[in-house]
Amino acid sequence: MSRLSPQEAGGANVCAFLDMLAWSEIGPRLLAESDDGYNVNVGSTPAHPILFHDYSKHPRLYQAEVNSDAAGRYQFMGRYWAHYQALLNLPDFGPKSQDRYAIQLLRECGALPHVLAGGWLAANEIVTAISRAAPIWASLPGAGYGQHENKLTNLLTEFADKLDVYAPRPDGVEFVGG
Repeated sequence: MSRLSPQEAGGANVCAFLDMLAWSEIGPRLLAESDDGYNVNVGSTPAHPILFHDYSKHPRLYQAEVNSDAAGRYQFMGRYWAHYQALLNLPDFGPKSQDRYAIQLLRECGALPHVLAGGWLAANEIVTAISRAAPIWASLPGAGYGQHENKLTNLLTEFADKLDVYAPRPDGVEFVGG
């Protein structure tokens, strides 16, 4: 789960969307076998997790087989870390800093207003948010990075499951999107 509270993140929808992103990028098994994904390096698998334990900075552990040094719950590239750390005045690469960084990326790609507008009665807004965020996160449908992309229906199910934790589903409401 997001280490930011809904109040710190900007609402239950934001926390649920962050959790959905982590599920998409890291996968449920690896999330369970790590610090909820916050300490995962690119190239990790549940059978062979590559974890870091120092949150003071981005680990920048380059994996040649995937040509990347992505790390953390949202798989941030090392080359961008210093910019966002300064921009957001982040103290470290710890969980709350990673959550704030991800929210900033959602803001920049235009997904955040749709995340905020989405929810139990507006699944179409979450579909739009996922589409807007796809150029940033390779695991989202339509990202086009040549990596595994999760299905929209699975992402919407994950979002609804997480939203139910932060803001329980009203009686009789079905979350339908896509």
